[in-house]
Amino acid sequence: MVETQDQRKHLAQSKSIGRCIVSCIFVFLTQSVLSLVPRFFSASAFLTQLALSALLLLLFLGFGGWCRRRLLQVRASAPAFVFFNILFIWGFYVSVIRQAVPLLNDAVFSSEVVFLVIGLYSILTSDPGIVTNGSASSDQPLNSSVSQVDNHDEVLELPCHESTEGSGLGTRVRYCRSCKAYIKGLDHHCPAFGKCIGQNNHLLFLILLFGFISTEASYLVCASLFAAKSGILNRPSMEPTLSENLAVSTILFTILQLVWQVVFVIWHIYCVCVNIRTDEWINWKKYPEFHLVVQRQPGQSFANIRFRNPYHKGILQNVEEFLALRA
Repeated sequence: MVETQDQRKHLAQSKSIGRCIVSCIFVFLTQSVLSLVPRFFSASAFLTQLALSALLLLLFLGFGGWCRRRLLQVRASAPAFVFFNILFIWGFYVSVIRQAVPLLNDAVFSSEVVFLVIGLYSILTSDPGIVTNGSASSDQPLNSSVSQVDNHDEVLELPCHESTEGSGLGTRVRYCRSCKAYIKGLDHHCPAFGKCIGQNNHLLFLILLFGFISTEASYLVCASLFAAKSGILNRPSMEPTLSENLAVSTILFTILQLVWQVVFVIWHIYCVCVNIRTDEWINWKKYPEFHLVVQRQPGQSFANIRFRNPYHKGILQNVEEFLALRA
């Protein structure tokens, strides 16, 4: 029995290492493909290069992911993909960009990269709020079989000592199909981190998002200083070097990341202000407390069900409850 457990543990570690290696290779391929845009379209406008980079990134990630899963039949690690992208950008910064950056900007960006790595480790090792079977001290999560998944989309009432009076968050327990566990205050299952975002790590998730935005903005400043010093954008007729191609492509990549991350942060701030989770917004028809039944009108076969948010009490109170539950 001991040998079997050791073998399983060794197999799991081998699979994790293999997925990390695949993610590392995929990061280098992604960045190499993006560097083709400034290589062959250096004479094009910057917005044109940005649009081409977005299209190329979507095509490569989609087609590359399909080939990896269907043809090569290998799996990658999404958290490792995020980590190696951070490592790639930081490595390129140290080897190329840093020489043109003032000491203050260098210190700020390096500190932010360290913060991102620590934050990524913290979010990956955090407990999103898994509800255990029985008392809060139990170590067994409320897992369910695959055949019973459809029955686990409803609200699960917590024991009285875990509820939070007034906010409703203490009893808003949802079932995550990816983790196969009940999560308190489930917002969503984050594919980038391979982790549920729930009541216990939602604030950490938001801080990490702001960290990504701040770090990427700092990199844009540093890379722009390098571009201005080297004159990359002022001599489109000359063939750029590999480092110059990567400088421009990483700028394009960073801008694309900033666009969706800023929108994502705005969405989460809105959710905090109105006291609703992403899962509840998307799947509100599964949760009866969000149903507002409109009486059937003459000639109608069924009553209309509209959305209502029973937890919204005011922006300030919602934010205070959000912070209080995570204190």
